[in-house]
Amino acid sequence: MSERNLAGVRNRDRRLIASSSSTGQREDELSTDVYDQAGHLIRRAQQIAVAMFYSTMGYEVTPVQYAVLRILQDHPGIDQVTLARFCALDTSTAADLAVRLEERGLVRRMMPVKSRRFRLLQLTPEGTVLLKKLVPLGHVLDRRLLQPLNKEEQRIFLSLLKKFVHLNNKESRAPLDRGFDRSCNNNTDAGDKWKSANA
Repeated sequence: MSERNLAGVRNRDRRLIASSSSTGQREDELSTDVYDQAGHLIRRAQQIAVAMFYSTMGYEVTPVQYAVLRILQDHPGIDQVTLARFCALDTSTAADLAVRLEERGLVRRMMPVKSRRFRLLQLTPEGTVLLKKLVPLGHVLDRRLLQPLNKEEQRIFLSLLKKFVHLNNKESRAPLDRGFDRSCNNNTDAGDKWKSANA
């Protein structure tokens, strides 16, 4: 971009900033007050959700570890790459989480005899017992988070939150991908892979 064009862009940005901060700002324009900005409010909502997670669920697992355990409860025998997609994590983070959960005796990792390119994951009996305690608390957490809103507000809030997350999924560093047709390397389902690994 030439210096002349760059100067024009800067002048335009300055005019936009000045316009938005003037007393004549239209009501439908986004506020420049940080406390009213969407990014700040989402960050605060995350802080609140995490704090209420620990006060409700205890400190045996983190919110992300809980999500991983729940995914493995619903999809036993998936590989680490599929776990990453289902949890919206990058593959290295998912692998690290699997290792830590294995060290705690909550998850078992298996390397299939026929392919050593991936690890299959399944809850251990200890992991299953822990989830039996945590899942009901997860429902309590949901009620606590939404309790300040009435029933209609809760419905609208969750609907808009799901829409926001869905429409902005690809902006994430690790987008959520629940495509079951690509699970477990396209050749067989998770259950068959786990049986093969333990044969």
